[in-house]
Amino acid sequence: MTPSATLPSMTSQPDTPASRADSLIEYPSAFPIKVMGTRVDGFVHAVTQLAREFDPSFDASTVELRESKGGNYLGVTITVTATSREQLDNLYRALTSHPMVKVVL
Repeated sequence: MTPSATLPSMTSQPDTPASRADSLIEYPSAFPIKVMGTRVDGFVHAVTQLAREFDPSFDASTVELRESKGGNYLGVTITVTATSREQLDNLYRALTSHPMVKVVL
């Protein structure tokens, strides 16, 4: 077999990894996001308000909180209903740009 005989199958393969990467999350689905910041008044409220902006059905009663060992930081886990990659990207951008937020996972 000549190298040119394998070329057509090689040109169709690069699309496969991108397709798999796009399908890792099934939409809609419950998607947990951990947000960490300094333990200050208003932090949890700020995080839940942002979650509600991107997921109107967000239920704040599902929020999980975890203090750091020293009590200076707070981890807030929110679970949103992910409807698209664009929605998640926009929510991550909003969270990471908020002045009270240190880390988003």
